[in-house]
Amino acid sequence: MVQPIEYPTKLIDNKTVHESSRQYVTVNVQLQRIVESWRQSLFSFEWLDKNGQVRPPETLKDTEKSKYNSVYMAYRTGIPMERPILGLGVMDNVEIGSKKEVLLTLYSLGIAEMDVHVPDSCLKDFQKFM
Repeated sequence: MVQPIEYPTKLIDNKTVHESSRQYVTVNVQLQRIVESWRQSLFSFEWLDKNGQVRPPETLKDTEKSKYNSVYMAYRTGIPMERPILGLGVMDNVEIGSKKEVLLTLYSLGIAEMDVHVPDSCLKDFQKFM
């Protein structure tokens, strides 16, 4: 596994936040807690193994591996990345609505926390992840 890299400071607002009529807030979340909750998502199998760990890049499908590599290179070279947008699913688990590759790649590199966007209406529910 790659050694943890310094916290990324080049996260920018997700373009969806600006294009949406919904109100979003930016919060700092603990990625371990987010991934543990997201594990319940129907879509987590693409990125997580049966133990809830992010799959090594070589085991991801080609499209996801390409996204992983893009985020990795952007992170290593300091290119700004859009913040993920998170919400809550039907089972009150975290859902990653946008930029899951950013969240999961950085988490797999050892990043423990990061800023994300959440709907203003979900802010109270995200307190346990902050």
